[in-house]
Amino acid sequence: MRVAVYPGTFDPVTNGHLDIITRAVKLFDQVIIAVACENYKNTLFDSQERLALMQSVTKGMEHVEVDSFQGLLVDYCQKKGAITVIRGLRAVSDFEYEFQMALMNKKLNHRVDTMFLMTDQKYSFISSSIIKQVAQLGGCIKGLVPEEVAQALINKFTAQNGHQ
Repeated sequence: MRVAVYPGTFDPVTNGHLDIITRAVKLFDQVIIAVACENYKNTLFDSQERLALMQSVTKGMEHVEVDSFQGLLVDYCQKKGAITVIRGLRAVSDFEYEFQMALMNKKLNHRVDTMFLMTDQKYSFISSSIIKQVAQLGGCIKGLVPEEVAQALINKFTAQNGHQ
């Protein structure tokens, strides 16, 4: 069975992420979406919220498992029997960092390869950071994130601003 892991912070999950997941499922027998519990980013949603949002937006997708992980990604891959790490690329600027990570992962575990998938052109400008900024300022994010994610962002920013 060919298992791939699609890791990320997913803070929040976007339609660009879902595009990568949909395409990865066509290439592998199982795709595990691995939500990083510990990361070096200042996240808006905690790990449980990110996990719940990802479970919600992928509900009903065949051959998709949503899980969380801590520690080294390659150790998680080995534990899950995954042979490939899926990484999405939006622009050439993403490649340098992702390439370095892929080489380090290969050094740590030579049995795990990294596959880069370019996101659909219509999502190439979307990042979780931009989505959060636009949502915080009350801008329209319709069509950029799933509806439940848009609502979660509204709820989160309303709570932060002390409004009911």
